[in-house]
Amino acid sequence: MKMRLFVGIALSPAVTEELKRLTAKLRRADDKLRWSSPDSWHITLQFLGSTERDRYECLLARLHEIHRPPLSIRLDAPGIFERAGIIQIGIHPSENLTALERHVVAASALCGVEPEKRPYHPHITLARSKDREGSDSLASLNRRLHSRKTLPHFTAEEFLLYESIPTPSGSRYEVRERFFLRV
Repeated sequence: MKMRLFVGIALSPAVTEELKRLTAKLRRADDKLRWSSPDSWHITLQFLGSTERDRYECLLARLHEIHRPPLSIRLDAPGIFERAGIIQIGIHPSENLTALERHVVAASALCGVEPEKRPYHPHITLARSKDREGSDSLASLNRRLHSRKTLPHFTAEEFLLYESIPTPSGSRYEVRERFFLRV
């Protein structure tokens, strides 16, 4: 049985509530954007892709070997990845966050997972453009984003192995394993 997996960091309840308020202000009924559910908001450390059971077991073992301290996560201002058609909240790439990402990538490489070729750019995806009309909505939304206030920060005390389960309304994410960050 194959599972579609990724490693990420869950948001704190306070951050989730603040992002709910933000998206409620930004969202328009006719904006032609597919808004992400708050249940799906996370910070990806590494996408692992379709994974067989033996690789899954290897990943569990290797990820449990990572020993890193809890890390402060600072959210940056909302923005847009124009090429990808994504409204996102940037995450400040602190030294501790990028070190955790490198450890996750190194651990998964031991299980045969190919590392991403693009540089790591941590973010939270809030919405995606559905089509060309959605791209026009992104441009309109981009003009309203620049006046947004600073968002809260939080301390991540764990990272998670998620399974992405496709549904007609978009993917649903289930936590498969927790990996605690300790000093």
